[in-house]
Amino acid sequence: MPGVRKERLEELLRREISDIIHREVKDPRIGFVTVTDAEVTGDLSYAKVFVSVLGTAEEQAATLKGLNSATRFIRGEFGQRIKLRQVPEISFRFDPSVQHGARIHELLEQIKREEGAEGGQGPGVGGQEESGADP
Repeated sequence: MPGVRKERLEELLRREISDIIHREVKDPRIGFVTVTDAEVTGDLSYAKVFVSVLGTAEEQAATLKGLNSATRFIRGEFGQRIKLRQVPEISFRFDPSVQHGARIHELLEQIKREEGAEGGQGPGVGGQEESGADP
């Protein structure tokens, strides 16, 4: 049963912290942030919240710095929304998986464009195969 409680708390963290960041936090350093995941320790006292940030590396660093400075406020708001005996300590981490996926998509599109540019070069194009016999 403890695993179910942990999973429910992680889902609540993702949903509620995302809402708090978008509606309540007024820090101008915080840009377009998506909460991608949350991991809670087994004793439910610490939580890592993973975020994806749209923008340049400088904007991402500024956003992470803004989130870290707003951690006490975010934790307090979360504690008011969710009635828990002990609200977990929250730390924000950058999640590069979204950027990694976008890079893979970009590379696949580049390969597709290059194959399309080669066009009609090469044997067997157009569904016709070359055979060794003369007609």
